[in-house]
Amino acid sequence: MIKHFSVLYVGHIALENVGRDGTPADARCYPNERLVEAMAMAEDVAHTMDDLGYDTLWMAEHHFQREGYECIPNLILFGTYLATQTRRVKFGCAFNVTPMWHPIRLAEDYAMADYLSRGRVVMGVGRGYHTREVESLGGPLLDAEANAALFREQMEILFKAFNEERWSHAGRFYTIPAEVAYRGYQLRDVTLVPRPINRPVEMWQAIASGKSIPFMVQHGIKGMVTMNGELVTRQIFGQYRDEAARVGRNLAPGEDLAWGAGLYLADSVEAGIDGVRPYHDERYKWFAPFGFVRYADEQGRPWGTPGAPTGVPTIEEGVRQKAWLVGPASTVIARLRELEAEYPGLEHIVLHWPEGMPADEWKTQLGLFARDVMPAFQPVAASGLRT
Repeated sequence: MIKHFSVLYVGHIALENVGRDGTPADARCYPNERLVEAMAMAEDVAHTMDDLGYDTLWMAEHHFQREGYECIPNLILFGTYLATQTRRVKFGCAFNVTPMWHPIRLAEDYAMADYLSRGRVVMGVGRGYHTREVESLGGPLLDAEANAALFREQMEILFKAFNEERWSHAGRFYTIPAEVAYRGYQLRDVTLVPRPINRPVEMWQAIASGKSIPFMVQHGIKGMVTMNGELVTRQIFGQYRDEAARVGRNLAPGEDLAWGAGLYLADSVEAGIDGVRPYHDERYKWFAPFGFVRYADEQGRPWGTPGAPTGVPTIEEGVRQKAWLVGPASTVIARLRELEAEYPGLEHIVLHWPEGMPADEWKTQLGLFARDVMPAFQPVAASGLRT
């Protein structure tokens, strides 16, 4: 049963000249005075979400983004600050790209955020997809085997650090503690100081393909599945449940998963398509080259595979694939009811803030959704939008 409504914000600024025929993505290059607008936009929307009863503002970690699409480099730090400016909304890390971190520093930073925010920063991890940032910050990405092996070892260290009072680790990439003498004795183990107050730590990871799912279910990592076509979503949800059963976890369909979609409410589907089209097209100008078109054809073949479509989708295709919630509230409610019926264990819905959309326009969308859609699934005490 759907209980929680959240937002995914990848960290864009309010882009001008958006759309398929607008400024090419790689031609965008903004000064620092513009790039910091992403933080102001996030704070503005966080206040609105707090007022309207939303659950979590998820944000993405990225680096070197002078193009203006993904401009937040430290989710834990920013989430901790935002928690001091709001009352109840949580701040999710979608996701801390672990190959760009030392796992001890990541564990320490999260533990401090957990204490300072009183549990309102939500942990999320990922392996990365930008060569510019992962490789430049010392992690492997082009070498897929090394990237996966490093991620798994970092996760092993994170789990030890969070859950064990005294621990050690010897692996391919890390030896902790270092094999040195300390104050007259040989180090055998260490303790993370501080450890998170709220344990076990709730942890999330994006699911872009099925390869990560066995590791996730073995370690109790929840999955976020966003902007996927209906057939791809069904395959991922089914695989997650099947893999969990193999390790003795009997989950209801959709349990421990979040489903995400783009959103644009309007009086009709046609009006919604017209309203969101420039932002939809701007999104895929940036993300399609990274392989982020997760649709399938009628035969179930993923886009980009032999015989299936390829290239940049239209918003009409996104609506047909049921990756976007577009149109009147009644249409959106009907789609969410379909999801409830197919996935009775699904509790989390994540609304994707379309890339390039200004904060004021998105706040209007969140207000409409809170007024016209959320009450069908949960009681909401909204105090109204801030001015």
